[in-house]
Amino acid sequence: MPGFIKPQLATLKSKAPNGGQWLHEIKYDGYRVQVHVNGGRKKVYTRNGLDWTKRFSAIAGALDIPGEAIIDGEVVVVHEGRTNFSELQAELAAGRQDRLVYYAFDLLWRDADLRKLPQIDRKQLLLDLLGENDIELPVLFSEHLIGDGQKMFEHAAKLNWEGIISKRADAPYRSERSEAWLKIKAVQKGKFPVVGFIKDPSGVAALYLGKREGNDLVYMGKVGTGWSRTVSSQIRKQLDTVVSPKSKLTRPIRKPKATWVEPDFYADVEYRDITSEGLLRASSFKGLTKS
Repeated sequence: MPGFIKPQLATLKSKAPNGGQWLHEIKYDGYRVQVHVNGGRKKVYTRNGLDWTKRFSAIAGALDIPGEAIIDGEVVVVHEGRTNFSELQAELAAGRQDRLVYYAFDLLWRDADLRKLPQIDRKQLLLDLLGENDIELPVLFSEHLIGDGQKMFEHAAKLNWEGIISKRADAPYRSERSEAWLKIKAVQKGKFPVVGFIKDPSGVAALYLGKREGNDLVYMGKVGTGWSRTVSSQIRKQLDTVVSPKSKLTRPIRKPKATWVEPDFYADVEYRDITSEGLLRASSFKGLTKS
């Protein structure tokens, strides 16, 4: 039985593939984890090969399987109907495991190397393995659909899931980023008043964003990517015209490097989701408009 196996990674695409040769799974927002079972001894590895068996001991303990097995999957916390990375981080930071769920989506080894088998066969063997051994929560089999990937993607976006992973049903497992696995991400978009910025020599290093809630202007975090040097310089010229001596947020926040502005400009932003602290996650700047 081998040690840690470098995981297969997905290539980002803007559109999901269609056709019977593809199977489509939910894209989980969590930690990629590989579980090794060897005659009752268990090891849990992160995607970079770190041994996190202690952190995920509840998941390892639930995989009561005889013989040898290597399972690939994702550890998540489900919050308000979808996987939430910031809730997962909070759970781990507190040293808790009560809310952790392990979505198992591939079987790389079962008393022999399975990596050359087609994807669809490996998934069936995984489903059989979990079923035959009555494996229950916190371990779940990652279900899939076959066929119209775009339809599933649109459904995923409506439910505010992170997106989908599309996998070639006939492909072997390869420890690299390949086009046999594709990821199609759902992004959310919004307009947020700019409440401040961090200077860099020729433009802005980051924008501080707010959100209007009734009469309040609340802090929504910052965005620091998505512009070229030229655009950064243009943003700076516009914001320099509305500099304010103090923050216009209803509840002040400490940001020593901030140059505060009147909230007259709005940033168009794409983002993954909103964290449990109410801040934008994985945000990217798309444009600036005057209110």
